[in-house]
Amino acid sequence: MTKMTKLPKTHDGDLVDLAFSLSPPPSLLGFLDSSIHYSPPLPPSPFPLPFLSLSPPPFRLETLAAGRCRCTTNTFIMADAKKPAVLIIGGLGFIGRHLALHIHENNLASEVRIVDKVLPQLAWLAPEFEEACSKDKFVQADACREQHLPRIFDRANGEQFDYVINCGGETRHSQPDDVYEARSCNLTIALAKECAKRGIPAFVECSTAHVYKSGSSPRKEGDKMQPWHKLAKWKLKAAEGLLKIPELQYCALRLPHVYGAYNPGYFAMAICLARVHKEMEQDLEFLYTKDVKVNTLHVKDAASALWMAAEWRAKKGKLDRNNGSMPAVFKDPAMPIAFNVVDHNDTCQQHVAQAMAEVFDLKVSFLGSLASQLAKMNLDDVVDDMNEVSLQEWADLVAKSKIERPGPIGPFLELDVLKAQDMSIDGSLFESTVGWKPKYEHFDADSVREMVESYKRMNWWP
Repeated sequence: MTKMTKLPKTHDGDLVDLAFSLSPPPSLLGFLDSSIHYSPPLPPSPFPLPFLSLSPPPFRLETLAAGRCRCTTNTFIMADAKKPAVLIIGGLGFIGRHLALHIHENNLASEVRIVDKVLPQLAWLAPEFEEACSKDKFVQADACREQHLPRIFDRANGEQFDYVINCGGETRHSQPDDVYEARSCNLTIALAKECAKRGIPAFVECSTAHVYKSGSSPRKEGDKMQPWHKLAKWKLKAAEGLLKIPELQYCALRLPHVYGAYNPGYFAMAICLARVHKEMEQDLEFLYTKDVKVNTLHVKDAASALWMAAEWRAKKGKLDRNNGSMPAVFKDPAMPIAFNVVDHNDTCQQHVAQAMAEVFDLKVSFLGSLASQLAKMNLDDVVDDMNEVSLQEWADLVAKSKIERPGPIGPFLELDVLKAQDMSIDGSLFESTVGWKPKYEHFDADSVREMVESYKRMNWWP
């Protein structure tokens, strides 16, 4: 005879230990009243009678592992069947690949599809991403092209994705307007319309915090907009376009400077520039003052925030902006559902300078307001001269180190990022609304070391 233990008193979400003489048990139906609907259907129970005579039972048992269940409410649902199916656009980009890794490492999804224009073999993927971004999960497509949308969205089982997270779009600076319009704005709108048409519960847009007018205090979601550059201008236009799509269940995250292992952007430039100055035995000089804000977010925190945003948005369903649970700033129908996400460091140039000085044993200084104003008068020529020197020195370092396949990093300075403006945002609304917190609260020397070590592992670092 099969032996089993009586269920202890439980609360919603409690874990319950079950002892069976069969391993694994063919069914848990013997514990439950037969009048309840089970999804998916379970095989017949070997047990002669229900152990609990509740009709209907005020709980469900969610199998987590052999002999372990989670008590929740009403319906019996297998754990894997409950997990969402996720579509990541731009899934081989810096943030997209880390999002895929976050989902993979935490076993969060029943299915993941990664879409990118670039093949994995050409995407500079580190070994730790091989499983998360494996061939069976990848679809090469350009979401800007309408004819590619069925290939991107259609699933073999005929069902729809639960979450669509857009990490795509043009990330290079100093491109013509039509490039950003097509690859950022139009991309977002096309994806959003497809999500609305298919009734997808959550569309999450990865955006930028460079849309705000700079100010002395951290910018909040309802503050005045004044995009810093063309990339930000078209991201803002995309956010405004989302408001015009009926039945779209979306939210956007506005991110500051994102850093972390394999970063190819803003911090890669700064770190490579520090390496060049170390080789040249010159001080590293920053434009402007030490107090200029350059707020930060670790890429792993960006990934977890995107995931929690998708969970929150799917749970909310169709939004009632007048609902008491909605943040006050979003009650205005002209306000996009867009949250700021940032660490707790309130990073400024002083933090970055101290980190570089410690890691590279460099003397770091700031030009200050007056010298910077003079430099700004002829900034194009100043940047061109700096790039000419630093790029040649970097090329010599790479050649000297016999690096055969230089990676996507270098000391090239972009005019768009050299602004005498504060990148300072307040992320408290997202934290209080969604319940997310950053794991990497501070940017420091260890943050720089993590990036340098990742470049070394890929043989990008001279």
